[in-house]
Amino acid sequence: MNRTALHLKILLPLLILALGAAGMAALIKSRQPPTREAPETLGALVEVLEVRRADHPLRIQATGTVQPRHELSITPQVSGLVVEIAPEMLAGGRVAKGEQLFAVEDVDYRLAVERAQAALARAELDLATVEGQARVARAEWERLNLDGRQEPNPLVLFEPQLANARAGVGAARAQLEQARLDLARTRLSAPFPALVRSAQVERGQYLRAGSPVATLIGTERAEVVVPLPLEDLALVRVPRSGGTPSGSPAEIRLTLGERGFVWRGQVVRSLGEVDERGRMTRIVVAVEDPYNLRGTWPATHPALEMGSFVQVEILGETLPRVMSIPRTALREGDQVWIADADDRLRIRAVDVLRREPQSLLIGEGLQEGERLVLTHLMGAAEGMKLRPRAAETQTP
Repeated sequence: MNRTALHLKILLPLLILALGAAGMAALIKSRQPPTREAPETLGALVEVLEVRRADHPLRIQATGTVQPRHELSITPQVSGLVVEIAPEMLAGGRVAKGEQLFAVEDVDYRLAVERAQAALARAELDLATVEGQARVARAEWERLNLDGRQEPNPLVLFEPQLANARAGVGAARAQLEQARLDLARTRLSAPFPALVRSAQVERGQYLRAGSPVATLIGTERAEVVVPLPLEDLALVRVPRSGGTPSGSPAEIRLTLGERGFVWRGQVVRSLGEVDERGRMTRIVVAVEDPYNLRGTWPATHPALEMGSFVQVEILGETLPRVMSIPRTALREGDQVWIADADDRLRIRAVDVLRREPQSLLIGEGLQEGERLVLTHLMGAAEGMKLRPRAAETQTP
């Protein structure tokens, strides 16, 4: 190997290493440091509701028990043996207005009418006889008392006898009317469309006058007695003489199994007293045709039977220009959370006018168009960054 080849063999690797080191140094020297960037804070994801002012009709929730508007105890006014009885005259039977319920034997009462008629005829005959005698006596007295200056004795002119005869006719007529009335009372009829609540009368039974034998309840109207707090009473229209002509409308709800049924009603009066223990007043809601005998309600509706425990929703007065928000949006201390224009959390105190089952009515503390935070946040603080998302429903 010559000397030149040896030198190349030694210098060439050294040259390659030197060029690599120079290139590495150049790369290191030209390297730029990375730009420092602050991490972006997205904020807590929350649902928001845009609040609006509107007139809000108040719906007052209550409960009550259905009871009949009319309830009547059937009591015969004459005694006798029951000879006729209606097939519906048993518990649960329905009777129409004017339908005969039962009748007692009337033979004695028809005979009493005939005796009274005969007594009246005799009394009228006596009156006619005395009237004739009185005319004859008057004529005789006028013929004898020619100067006309002397007053006759009333007995001479049959005046007392005439008054007695007229009284006898009046008494006979009264006895006849009484006998006819007793005869009519042997048949008892329903005074209104009714349901027989109870009956203790059978054919062949002897009834004594004044002893109750049955109870009827009216089917034309039912009533629900609803207890209310005193503050709610001021929100309900109650008819008063010389004042409010009609009461607040109401809905009566009854749940049977998994099905719910609704009847419309109306407030008709207040019972005018306050319970001393609960400080509750009571109003009455009327429901027409509770047994649906006139087809007022859908055919699928059951009867609104007496004694049923029902839910009542009364449509009260309307509050003008208030905001309705979900109950879940209210925080401790009557405060709410607001997402401001910069998506920052703001804590605001509000004036709660009324608390309803699913919502709250707010008077002051919120501005129209503000975004109300519905989501609950752990460790929420003023100015906290938010990531708002519109709620699925825009009304509570």
